[in-house]
Amino acid sequence: MNEDSLESKAETMDDREGTADRHAFIALGSNVGDRIAYLRRAVDGLQTASNLHVVATSPVYESPAHVRQVGDRHPDFLNAVVEVDTILDPHDLLTVCQRIERGAGRIRSGETRWVPRTLDLDLLIFGHEVIDDAQLTLPHPRLWQRRFVLRPLADLAPDLHIPLPYDATVATLLHDCPDDNVPVRTEHVL
Repeated sequence: MNEDSLESKAETMDDREGTADRHAFIALGSNVGDRIAYLRRAVDGLQTASNLHVVATSPVYESPAHVRQVGDRHPDFLNAVVEVDTILDPHDLLTVCQRIERGAGRIRSGETRWVPRTLDLDLLIFGHEVIDDAQLTLPHPRLWQRRFVLRPLADLAPDLHIPLPYDATVATLLHDCPDDNVPVRTEHVL
């Protein structure tokens, strides 16, 4: 779905009774420029997007960047997780996240992993959805390896059950995480 059709959806969160149909968690990260400003811009972008509601934001953590090769150095990341309710489907929510990234100067075309970035939004979990297609994999395929994501996610929902292939709670994945880099909680607030 393109961005124009996202905006033209007739139904909005305000039009619905009760809570949204779907619950999702989105990881935020930045390691270039004014990192906290980029994370705050992402939360603002989610709060003002049609058809979704920000339920909670985690504390902000700082951790070393994952790098391609031992010896590579990149600026440290600030990371957080945002919990949202939405009537969007997972692919539409991904489109919203990518639009927010582009607004912060992020260009994904031809980008390799493990490079510095102004803003990164990763859709981690979307209800009990399990998706594996060309655009999206849910739950996030590297969630179990990323302490910098699991730590703030555990602050919001430690007992949340992550569907297959994990079939475990967030707390269990955090406990078993092979990532040796322990994120440090900052004083920043989103």
